[in-house]
Amino acid sequence: MSAAREEIHILEDDPLVAATVARTLEEYGFATRWFRTAGELLAAAARQAPALVVVDLGLPDRDGMDVVRELRQTADCGVLILTGRDVLSDRVLGLELGADDYVVKPFEPRELVARIRSILRRRSQPVAGKARRLARFEAWRYDPASLVLGAAGGAEEILGAAEARLLLCFLEHPNRVLSREQLAGNSDLSPLDRSIDVRVSRLRKRLNDDTQSPRLIKTVYGAGYVLTAGVQWEIA
Repeated sequence: MSAAREEIHILEDDPLVAATVARTLEEYGFATRWFRTAGELLAAAARQAPALVVVDLGLPDRDGMDVVRELRQTADCGVLILTGRDVLSDRVLGLELGADDYVVKPFEPRELVARIRSILRRRSQPVAGKARRLARFEAWRYDPASLVLGAAGGAEEILGAAEARLLLCFLEHPNRVLSREQLAGNSDLSPLDRSIDVRVSRLRKRLNDDTQSPRLIKTVYGAGYVLTAGVQWEIA
């Protein structure tokens, strides 16, 4: 008996685009379901979450950003935005709301598959044995299991999935230069893809790190980024 294929939901009101995405993913071994409206997609995801949802932003019944926000609150699945909106503010907002990646149309089918595989690979990494570890660095503490970032004064906030994975990568490799590809978990990352740079900028703001002259997460030009802090792990 063959193993069950990972299911990808496609939220796209254009049937031609949806058919192209579905055909590409099915050629690479995924199962797909197409939804034309946000309401249909969210209802299906609430019944049984897929492995990942490909979300268009221009929908007939709701804005795609609202869908990303609701998926992050209600479904345990990856989220990739696939849209014609090539605007930095939309990219920042999408990643801030918890999307795992942001791809602009027109897209290269093989790149789309590579990005989806990268998301699924990161999400499938085992967390057993480290789920209840706490990381302490500078005046901060971070709980990877709950995605809670705590400040010295007691204030806490829950990070979005993308920021949480980025912070965990830094914490597991402190004082080591990490390339954008390593931070994205995607060896095929396009040189023009700025999604990691956007996430680093957002993470710096979370950590009160001066974005103009950062002290905690430094840029190593031509190489990547480095967390310049000692990290202590303890059992919660």
